[in-house]
Amino acid sequence: MIPQKTVQEILETAKIEDVIQDFVNLRRRGVNMIGLCPFHNEKTPSFTVSPAKNIFKCFGCGKAGDPAKFIMEHEHLSYPDALRYLARRYRIEIQEIEMTPEAVAQQQAEESLYILNEFARQFYQDQLFETDMGKSIGLSYFKGRGFREDTIRKFGLGYAPNEYEAFVKKATQAGYKLDFLKKLGLASQYDKDFFRNRVMFTIYNLSGKPIAFAGRIMEKDAKAPKYINSPETEIYVKNKVLYGAFHAKTAIRKADECILVEGYTDVISLHQAGIENVVASSGTSLTEGQIALIKRFTPNIKILYDGDSAGVKAALRGLDMVLEQDMNVRVVLIPDGDDPDSYLQKVGATAFQAFIDEQAKDFILFKTNLLLAETKGDPVRKAGLVRDIVDSISRVPDPFKRSFYVKECARVMELEEEVLISETNKAVRQILQKRDDARRKKPEVRVNIVPEGGDGEFPTEAPPDFQDFVPVGEPPSKRTAGHEFQERDIARILVEAGGKIYDEKENLTVAEFVLGNIEDVLEDFDNEAYKLIAKEAMQLVLDKQPINTQYFIGHSDQIISELAVDLLHSPWEYSPGWAERELYLSSQKMPEENFNKDSLSALLQFKLRKIIRLGEKNQLLLKAVPSDDPSQLMRLMKVQMKLNEMRNELMKQVGMVVLK
Repeated sequence: MIPQKTVQEILETAKIEDVIQDFVNLRRRGVNMIGLCPFHNEKTPSFTVSPAKNIFKCFGCGKAGDPAKFIMEHEHLSYPDALRYLARRYRIEIQEIEMTPEAVAQQQAEESLYILNEFARQFYQDQLFETDMGKSIGLSYFKGRGFREDTIRKFGLGYAPNEYEAFVKKATQAGYKLDFLKKLGLASQYDKDFFRNRVMFTIYNLSGKPIAFAGRIMEKDAKAPKYINSPETEIYVKNKVLYGAFHAKTAIRKADECILVEGYTDVISLHQAGIENVVASSGTSLTEGQIALIKRFTPNIKILYDGDSAGVKAALRGLDMVLEQDMNVRVVLIPDGDDPDSYLQKVGATAFQAFIDEQAKDFILFKTNLLLAETKGDPVRKAGLVRDIVDSISRVPDPFKRSFYVKECARVMELEEEVLISETNKAVRQILQKRDDARRKKPEVRVNIVPEGGDGEFPTEAPPDFQDFVPVGEPPSKRTAGHEFQERDIARILVEAGGKIYDEKENLTVAEFVLGNIEDVLEDFDNEAYKLIAKEAMQLVLDKQPINTQYFIGHSDQIISELAVDLLHSPWEYSPGWAERELYLSSQKMPEENFNKDSLSALLQFKLRKIIRLGEKNQLLLKAVPSDDPSQLMRLMKVQMKLNEMRNELMKQVGMVVLK
């Protein structure tokens, strides 16, 4: 168990932008940062990070939270394990309180798959370096490929011995359950080793944890497949994983380009030579999940194909989905008889890098030239080529890029440009029609306003204003009424500034000031979620406990924690350009320092809404008074006059026009 003091240190040290940039490519937009959400597929960034508030929020899927919450969601970890992850990243020592046997068992169960894979990785690596068979077969193979020992260890390479139960016995003796061995594909259905007499490649997730293995057979002319892989599990979904991504992600972001190859050894060889922005699709065509993974780091892909590969054309057809994601794709053909690994060994790293830079061709133009060479002047085959190229061009979202491709392809194919434009436009209209049809089948999403001052790029779903906010834990159909907006503002003030000093002379906090004025109407909140925030803050005040933002964000009640993040994250922001030009607010404090005025304003608005509601209820009572009861009528009229006076006074205080 992690002491609370250490938890606080971890949460205060962890920077949301640093943590998320290990997995997502972020760029600045005003005081915030944006990127493609790692939790759902999207083309337009709706994932927003606020360094100042140390939180993230996706306006597309709704995921939100602090650094610990992000790690929990992305790495599928428990809260304590997410804290341990952050502690390791920021080199914070944890002196844990002794855990109960039950807590230990629960933690082991949650991490069991990763732990067992790590055990297997170590076993295969020990076999490679410490056994005679491993050295003579596995190590000699890797060294024959030119891999240094440090590279072999870095990529977790190993050797599975040619024995039926070597690993199963070792693992079960260490206390690992056979069911888990089978689940991870480390043991067969007959309780034997699944990987035998194979060199082993460890597959890691983006945070560097082993999630699967690939084994290459060492027998010549064997009937068994050359490569076999671990089965898919909760931690390994093949179509969302790229081999080498963990080792390449920093280099990809730095180079703003991802080099894609086919095989494991290609990745390792190029990485060892200093070309580190390289990943492999593991011999399969690119999937949408893999494309989304690359796009999180860069929109630029350079694909290396073997020059004599019979599957180049088939692979090219699968790349149309990359164009749909508005990514820039270039293709390089390695000379006949070579793959990236062997060609690199021939010419060296410098010449190899120069070759792939010089020979890289735009995907559509490369495809056009490749297919055109096969038509051999046959008009029928050439007509088929035109349709194929038009289909690819029409998938490009950017109209300027489409225009360029049309012009260049018309020139290469010796075709009238107008013809290609006409056919491309038809194809684009068909795509748009299909999307419209798909949209009509989905529930309508109403958006009232879009914040001004942006750079023209908005989320797929614009941030809701107070008319369209859907409270956490409530169905979308229940929209925020005017009264609830004031309650929302009270909740926001308590979360954002509850612990700050409102009155220095009285040593009165914002929470004490606000709650002291609304204590008698806490139960009258219309929105249960906002009431939860207010009552939680009230309890902290009564217990004389400090109130801070992190308390609400990290709350064990998911409704409170998610709502706290939502309250803190505003779609509108003070432009940093104003500060750069020294154009500061002159009539009031900067927004983040103006909590005193915010508190008073929110409180007055809240009271005003409640007074108005009481007035409305009293009006209904007036209408229902029998004509033969003048005393009751007079009493209710006096009440109404008093409520109107209170309403008018509050309206003056908040600067609203009082209608006579």
